[in-house]
Amino acid sequence: MIIDTDVIIWYLRGNENAKEIIEKNIPFSISVITYMELLQGMKNKDETRLFQKQIQKWNIDIMQINKEISSRAMFYVQEYALRHSMMLADALIAATVVQNGEILLTANDKHYRYIPTIECKRFTPG
Repeated sequence: MIIDTDVIIWYLRGNENAKEIIEKNIPFSISVITYMELLQGMKNKDETRLFQKQIQKWNIDIMQINKEISSRAMFYVQEYALRHSMMLADALIAATVVQNGEILLTANDKHYRYIPTIECKRFTPG
């Protein structure tokens, strides 16, 4: 399972549903895009260090972008940017999920549901 950025944010904000589902799915994976989005949202170095310790504690796999993922994401942006406002980060996360045959856990399934080959599991914060 690949966990989307929004679910990790809910966890970091102390959401009990996020805590339960994340801990139930250890070990899990995240896209390198999610990792970078989360780092961009950190307020200071202490928060960044705590987050990086949590990542190590979870023992997660940070999935890197390769040529196949890049090509798939490029196709998604080409196909879905105008009709569905597909954003770059979402395209790369979706491409990572599909390319690796994984399921995406996300509260933002509206960002992905028009992609016929992606499998999403909807997270509800509460």
